[in-house]
Amino acid sequence: MRRVLPVSVSVSVVAVAALAAVAAGTVPAGAAGGDPEADLAYHGVVSMSGGRVDLRFTPRNHGPSAVPDTTVRLRWSVPLVDGQALPEGCARSAAREVLCRVGALAADDRGRQIGLRVRLRGAPSEVLLETDTVWSGGAVDRNRSNDRQRVLVLDTGDRYYF
Repeated sequence: MRRVLPVSVSVSVVAVAALAAVAAGTVPAGAAGGDPEADLAYHGVVSMSGGRVDLRFTPRNHGPSAVPDTTVRLRWSVPLVDGQALPEGCARSAAREVLCRVGALAADDRGRQIGLRVRLRGAPSEVLLETDTVWSGGAVDRNRSNDRQRVLVLDTGDRYYF
């Protein structure tokens, strides 16, 4: 059964303006709904002791569409020690960044858990860890609040969940 709901004039004006912007090429097609939509999220736990950070997280796609490939960026507020071994699928992209390939995620499905241990330069008493999706295989994620995380981690060995 299909239901038609009344639309206010202001919403109609915004919709017409958005369609005009897409037609003019000033808005990416995905922003107007042409690309598949997915809702990516990362949930896990992180701890730090003696400058060593232990991180485990599980990616999830809340849908409605599958994602053919996904990459997550992990960014620390303190540079990483050079020459560290990273798990398969993860690579250092900058002094404070690691990229990890998540891979394909079906709609409403979890990916494999990703775990890594990194050492930070110096002996910081705290570090800010930020996560965000940098590649989603062309899918549009309109809810960026659950794949963009910021976690303050104190050098106490305590676990911080996100």
